[in-house]
Amino acid sequence: MSSRVDTREVIIVGSGAAGLTAAIYTGRANMSPLLFEGSQPGGQLTITTEVENYPGFEDAIMGPDLMKRMRAQAARFGTEIIPHPVESVNLRLKPVEVVANGVRYTAKSLIIATGAEAKLLGLVSEAKLMGHGVSACATCDGFFFKNQRVIVVGGGDTAMEEAQFLTKFASGVTIVHRREELRASKIMQDRAFANPKISFIWDSIVEEVLGPEGKVTGVRLRNLKSDVVSVLEAEGLFIGIGHTPNTKLFQGQLELLPSGYIRTYGGTRTSVPGVFAAGDVQDATYRQAVTAAGSGCMAALDAERYLEELKHQTHTLPPAVAVGREKAPTK
Repeated sequence: MSSRVDTREVIIVGSGAAGLTAAIYTGRANMSPLLFEGSQPGGQLTITTEVENYPGFEDAIMGPDLMKRMRAQAARFGTEIIPHPVESVNLRLKPVEVVANGVRYTAKSLIIATGAEAKLLGLVSEAKLMGHGVSACATCDGFFFKNQRVIVVGGGDTAMEEAQFLTKFASGVTIVHRREELRASKIMQDRAFANPKISFIWDSIVEEVLGPEGKVTGVRLRNLKSDVVSVLEAEGLFIGIGHTPNTKLFQGQLELLPSGYIRTYGGTRTSVPGVFAAGDVQDATYRQAVTAAGSGCMAALDAERYLEELKHQTHTLPPAVAVGREKAPTK
């Protein structure tokens, strides 16, 4: 393994809205950021078609085009972009160590913006029609299904939230769940059952997403008890079975929530001084491009202030240490 001699002011892991915004801000602060794109350059927006809710764009912009613009803006301010995923990190070292493509890099601060991945059904037809009637984000795409029929897969709070939101636009929402009862909290169940636009299909799974013309026309269902196969017509399919944060690299080195998301304190600070987290990797609630970008800005400012503290050698522990030692709240 080769090693970089220079120690960077900041390394950013992840190239979605959070990572690229952090790069723009740290670049403008003359911090010479080094950014690793990861296995999905551009993040989840690269699999999104039209984006209508990102401020500054009167007309819709395609997700990949938005991320292309962000990447160019980050590069303009001096971000060095490495087109490789990070293989390992060592947060116990000062400066922190990041290894990618067999090369060792070090930095005085680290911004983690690795995002979260929506859990999907794993169907070939689902992947083919993603962004063309298949979605994992009702808040992002619900607007496109005005007066149309949509299906939501799942039985937890995520699915119920998606279904409730979609009733603002869709003519009807059908929840398909593989069991005969929901896993969602009682209050979420009660709201779903009380909504006249929501109906349920129990004990069933989606075997195939139908869309011969490149647009969803329905799904093929199989009842797990009777083994009966049926077709349910709809114009949209929303997958509401949760998200998985990309935190495998940091397990055992950072304090994580029981759900796997990075626990942050007072903004973007983590349990390790000099390490910050932004975007969906620490946000299980909002998961929007604009909130990810906002937290990327926050992480950049937090990193800049942390480095200023180091320069002045105050010999005082950064606030993250004291907070990070607090007992994690129980759920």
